[in-house]
Amino acid sequence: MTITRISSGSPFEEKIGYSRAVVAGGFVHVAGTVGQGDTVEDQCRAALATITQALEKAGSSLADAVRVTYYLPDRHEFEPCWPILREAFGDNPPAATMVECALIDPKYRIEIELTTLAR
Repeated sequence: MTITRISSGSPFEEKIGYSRAVVAGGFVHVAGTVGQGDTVEDQCRAALATITQALEKAGSSLADAVRVTYYLPDRHEFEPCWPILREAFGDNPPAATMVECALIDPKYRIEIELTTLAR
C-alpha cells in the first residue's frame, strides 16, 4: 500500500510531527484543522479553505467526503456554522459528528477533521 503525506506548510506540522493530510487505503485523512478569524463563522470558512487546499493536493475534494468531525469548545456556536457547512458539502453531505471539547488554544472556536475517498 502506498502512503502519501501532504503538508500545508504550517509550522505546527513540523513542531508537533503530523501531516495535514495522508492518502492511504483508498482514503484521504485530513488532520484536525483550525482557521483564523474573529468569529466562529470566519474560522469555519478558513478551516474549510485549508482543508480544500489539502484535498486538492491529494486529488480529492469536499464532494468526496465520507466522514467529518467538528470540535467546538462551545456547542452553542455550532449552529452559526450550519449554513457554511451546508454550502461547502452541497448535495454530498458526509456522516458527521460534533464534539464539545477544549481546543489547543482558547482563540480557536472550531476544529474540523475530515475523511474523503481518494480518487
